[in-house]
Amino acid sequence: MNNNTETVESKVENTLNEMSQEKKDNILSSFNEFRTYLGDKVTKGEKLGLNDDQLALAAKKIADYLATHEEPQNEEQYLLHELWKVGTDEEQHHLANMLVKLVKE
Repeated sequence: MNNNTETVESKVENTLNEMSQEKKDNILSSFNEFRTYLGDKVTKGEKLGLNDDQLALAAKKIADYLATHEEPQNEEQYLLHELWKVGTDEEQHHLANMLVKLVKE
């Protein structure tokens, strides 16, 4: 893993850990809110010059955090949560890639 990727993962982790529960609840209140939040982060990452693989790693870090620390609040999040739990590391990476593609549309 290169330093840029480690920095991205570290920044994602710090941002999630420092975020208030109220803000997390707002982001997770609906799938559209979550999609908008992730889309905003992908756009910012692209402006910083991150490639698709680095964006997917950041999305994977977010998904890992959510799977560990937050309960799904709607059917879409529940489905993603269940897929994440049963997926291998490679499958989770593919799902993260698909989430990045979804929010870039």
